[in-house]
Amino acid sequence: MTGYKTQWKLFTLFKVLLLSFILSVTLLFLVATVRTFTFDVSAGLHLGKWENTNTIAPRLTPQQRKDLLANFKAAIQIPTVAFTETNINTNALREFDALMRRAFPKVFSSSLVKHETISNYSHLFTVSGTELNLEPYMLLAHIDVVPADEADGWDAPPFSAKEMNGFIYGRGTIDNKQSVMGILQALEYLLERGYTPRRTFYIGLGHDEEVNGLQGAVNIVKVLKSRGVKLQYVLDEGLAVLDGIINGLDGPVALIGVSEKGQATVKLTVNTAPGHSSMPPRETSIGILASAVRRLEDNPMPRLFGYGPERGTFEHLAHRFGLPLRFIMSNLWLFSPLISRVMERKPDTNAFVRTTTAVTMFNSGVKVNVLPPHAEAFVNLRIHSAQTLQEVMDLIGSIVSDERVKIELVNGFDPLPISSYDERSFGYQIIKKTVQGMFPHVSVAPGICVGNTDSRHYKDIARDIYRFAPSWFKPGDPQRFHGVNERISIKNYEELVLFYFQLIQNNDVRTLPSPHSSQHEL
Repeated sequence: MTGYKTQWKLFTLFKVLLLSFILSVTLLFLVATVRTFTFDVSAGLHLGKWENTNTIAPRLTPQQRKDLLANFKAAIQIPTVAFTETNINTNALREFDALMRRAFPKVFSSSLVKHETISNYSHLFTVSGTELNLEPYMLLAHIDVVPADEADGWDAPPFSAKEMNGFIYGRGTIDNKQSVMGILQALEYLLERGYTPRRTFYIGLGHDEEVNGLQGAVNIVKVLKSRGVKLQYVLDEGLAVLDGIINGLDGPVALIGVSEKGQATVKLTVNTAPGHSSMPPRETSIGILASAVRRLEDNPMPRLFGYGPERGTFEHLAHRFGLPLRFIMSNLWLFSPLISRVMERKPDTNAFVRTTTAVTMFNSGVKVNVLPPHAEAFVNLRIHSAQTLQEVMDLIGSIVSDERVKIELVNGFDPLPISSYDERSFGYQIIKKTVQGMFPHVSVAPGICVGNTDSRHYKDIARDIYRFAPSWFKPGDPQRFHGVNERISIKNYEELVLFYFQLIQNNDVRTLPSPHSSQHEL
């Protein structure tokens, strides 16, 4: 009888636990389902009543279209290549300076615009506003480009600016002369039509961004710091409009970079006694170092999806996915571990999950029959927003775990601060309004830049830093960035000029409209 009672109690306990489990799962499912069909963090300010500052309509005459295209082609044809920090085509930079003065006479002659040359080849423009109590902003771009060789498989010479099928081909068309010329062209047209800004703004054009910006951007910042300039926000290159690139997303999306991953270059070194290859030790310097490198590749940095801006990206876009992806994206509080495991399978999405580790150089050996006394490898890491440089260095040491391997930080920096992107974020909302005004069917979301830009040098003088240009990327286009057949459509370049034309005017609002009540958060 006692045994029967015990079994009955166990059975009752099992039923209670099972019912509790079913109830919990049902409740979770109901909460997730409700959230799926109601969750939209992007709802809000775009419904607010904005002050109208677009007093000059964004129209281009046939002659202006012809002129802006000619100016842009001329810019692409100047090979402003930065090879290294000490090897930059300065003759081309001087030629580019002359082109700017020739193409934009109003910019260089207007009493509203002060132009300064910084470090011989970079440029700082100050455009004075009428209301000095409004905090200024700054637009950034860079003149220099990475090397390009026609022999790599270009369909047109990389500095020809050849027009084919409605596209302009050439190095710098999307990195970053489209922004250099687009910003100045927009300002030229505004000045021609009598524009005077309320809000002071700056334009910074670096000449060495591709080799770290240590002479251009760094010295522009020094000049601004010496004048006590504090910026409402900075807008630089970075992310773009993605059309058909994010699987499952309904329609194109403009991603505005709100941060950049950090970076580290780490040197691994092994030194052993030299000798003859006929009497080798159990492990040579190459073998020791190869084992260390293998451990780094076999043990990637921890998954951190959901702890950085990437969470905001998916939450802002959740409502634009179809089922079942919408169900998952709307409930990252539940599915983040699943998403991170899926994303880490592909290199391009793995970059959003963790700090990435790439062994980029391996050097050793002097002769085929000599034991190498020295072996070295270089590892490049792009640091996730939720980690620090020091944490990454500590992890490398614990993974390598071999006293024979010397670990040395060559250079590096922490991830950039995450700029605000809520309904009260002036810069983010101005950029968003401009995008949606030009492309009403485009979603807007915050994003993370896996590469680095000149804007990182401005973090001490800017409240927020954003990274975006309305270059339009379709499948296959991201590979053109620093790659072969870099190009931009003529239509997209015209859109880019008009984007800056509108953006400059939109920045003249004194304050943002009051936000609507936010969507619920779980």
